[in-house]
Amino acid sequence: MQETRSPAARRSLITGIVIGATIAAFVVTGTNVLSFVSSAKAQITTDRPANLLSFADIVDKVKPAVVSVRTKSEAPANMSGEESGEIPPNMERFFRRFFGDQVPGPNRIPRNRRSQGQGSGFFISADGYVVTNNHVIDKTTTVEVQTDDGKTYAAKVIGTDPRTDLALLKVDGREDFPWVRLAPAAPRIGDWVLAVGNPFGLGGTVTAGIVSARGRDIGASTYDDFIQIDAAVNRGNSGGPTFNLAGEVIGVNTAIVSPTGGNVGIAFAIPAETVQTVVAALRAGKTVERGYLGVQIQPVTQEIAESLNLKSQEGALVGEVQPGLPAANAGIKARDVIIDVDGTPIKTARELQRKIASLRPDSTTKVKVIRDGKEQVINVKLAKLPDQQLASTDPRMEKRKGPRGKDRGRSDNFETNEQNLSELGITVAPASEVQGASAEGIVVTDVDMNGPAAERGLRTGDVILDIGGRTVSKAKDLNDAITKARAEGKSVIMLRVKSQGGARFVTLPAGKG
Repeated sequence: MQETRSPAARRSLITGIVIGATIAAFVVTGTNVLSFVSSAKAQITTDRPANLLSFADIVDKVKPAVVSVRTKSEAPANMSGEESGEIPPNMERFFRRFFGDQVPGPNRIPRNRRSQGQGSGFFISADGYVVTNNHVIDKTTTVEVQTDDGKTYAAKVIGTDPRTDLALLKVDGREDFPWVRLAPAAPRIGDWVLAVGNPFGLGGTVTAGIVSARGRDIGASTYDDFIQIDAAVNRGNSGGPTFNLAGEVIGVNTAIVSPTGGNVGIAFAIPAETVQTVVAALRAGKTVERGYLGVQIQPVTQEIAESLNLKSQEGALVGEVQPGLPAANAGIKARDVIIDVDGTPIKTARELQRKIASLRPDSTTKVKVIRDGKEQVINVKLAKLPDQQLASTDPRMEKRKGPRGKDRGRSDNFETNEQNLSELGITVAPASEVQGASAEGIVVTDVDMNGPAAERGLRTGDVILDIGGRTVSKAKDLNDAITKARAEGKSVIMLRVKSQGGARFVTLPAGKG
């Protein structure tokens, strides 16, 4: 017969069991302090090895090859241009704080002061070649590198390439420096990366992140092709390497985006393939030579693609071909759209610039263009990019708009042939009647800054050379082109416009018929 207990009896029994179990789980120590005893494990564990997500093994191998780059330079202390002068009494403490004993006597500004800078770099060979940024060592008198073991060595500058912001240093005296190699392949977006460097003078600092983007153009130069990473990079990291998980350098840290001067998770590195090309030339004692096509180019916008009956917006539109240079000699013409170079598709104007610059001068390259709706391949023998030549995707240099009728270089009979195109917001006149203008085309003599022409970039002084591929000489030609576009159901007309910096294409709305 099953025993029946009252609810109160059952509660007493459960309480006794719990208390008994609790007492059994404690023992009295010699100091009468209770210690908890349990047969269960004291920590949570997983099936993964403890070091699976650690970068320590990689860091151990690559960090000895990374150096701190320290520079010194002489700079005038008096920014007004005078060699010396009186220090205002309220500024004497400030000058002594930063110049110390260099102040030659009370209330005197020193003639020169020594400034110091710091950055990062890394060995690429056992005999002491070091890669860093050009801006780290630019205009310096002394360069030193400090290795991971704390030793300091004098370094000499072998060569620099300001266009890519790269420099090559050499440290003598040893043949066994630890070194790292450049990655043979470009990283993928999302790959893990490690940045190692000397931020704020804290040598040997390691940060981790991923590749955030590739092919970034930050306006640093014509050849911008940066890798964007989100590893923490700060001042002093410039010139330092970013590694992949194989311990290869995928890029050289060179710039950050920061409203405060500190890390916000947006940093840019020069790709290893660019570093490889530049360093090879500098190490051989040569300047970096780049191929040169001799054209002014611009992006293909949606409206330009529509005007040229293109299937897509890919390619680089030739706005002007410079006479006597490779493109002109080979037969490339204005209005051609370059879509491929040596089998490499060209999607943007900047891609064309980078591709041509990567090719050797005097080499022959196959350039595929779209002309009048048809593709054709043109063989071009490249020239050397002139030292002072700056390529541009928008060659126009804006001219200042003056008061109407003044500073326009007009002849006395100019006003009679000037025509106001109010729908476009411009006034034009035959170029032959404007003093100082070319003999061909029509000149923009006035621009409504709130009109569609101004929005598309037209400025006073620009010369319209042709419309839709047809040359123009009078304002009526522009009116006729608009009328024709409306009749054909086109929404825009395309002009080839010449300004001080060169020629380019501009689209203007045709309006409604």
